[in-house]
Amino acid sequence: MADNRVVEGRMVTPKKLAERIEGDSIMDAEGIEDANFDCPDCGENVLAVGYMPSVTSFYTGYKCQECPWSDIEE
Repeated sequence: MADNRVVEGRMVTPKKLAERIEGDSIMDAEGIEDANFDCPDCGENVLAVGYMPSVTSFYTGYKCQECPWSDIEE
């Protein structure tokens, strides 16, 4: 598990990465991991981060390191 990673040319923390995926502020995030699949848009590496947008929810967010593609698994 890595603490910070480069995404689209910027260093992000797990919480910042989750907020980029969610499009809003979140409560908490776990460490950033490699998602073990390539971006469907550009073929580059995808990162995964588990996070809590609210007290009762836990999602896994996916974000390409090189392009704007992202996805959420509830």
